Amino acid sequence: MTESGEQEQSRWVTTVIMSTALQNHEISTVLQRQQHRVRYSESVETGSLIFSLSGVAFMLADTQDLLATGEEEFFKRIQKFINIHRNSFLVLSAALHGPEEWNVMFRIQRRFLGSNLRIIPVHNTAETVKLMLTIAKITSKPRVDDIRYKMEVTKAQIIENSPVWKMLQEYQLHCN
Repeated sequence: MTESGEQEQSRWVTTVIMSTALQNHEISTVLQRQQHRVRYSESVETGSLIFSLSGVAFMLADTQDLLATGEEEFFKRIQKFINIHRNSFLVLSAALHGPEEWNVMFRIQRRFLGSNLRIIPVHNTAETVKLMLTIAKITSKPRVDDIRYKMEVTKAQIIENSPVWKMLQEYQLHCN
């Protein structure tokens, strides 16, 4: 990647709306250090972050807390979250994703199968922030249009250079 491309990536800044429960969370501090505009709201579901310009929302959850507090209450919060947000991600954090943690994730997946919820396991704050910013960045309006265009051009090139396509064109010439 060129130096200017790296500088362009590092300058990407967005607004993040976070629940007030995350005000003293390490993720809030990391986002602010990276110059993102962080706003807090009491109306946002507890433990949630919304990247409004990208249209994505993340709900943070610790698997150990979930195991301790019980699933049904947590499932109600998830249901409310996915009813509000079209592009929703559940970020499940655990220092180690062992059998218990994978079992929790499986139960959540089974419960919300067919919904718009995507579950992402993470291990630490740095990983969490990196994945959220990556998803938010590639789904932001100018980027998503650029990615769609590049995918269409790539698809056209693949079809055009396909041996099957060439064979069909030759076959069509011989039939005429």
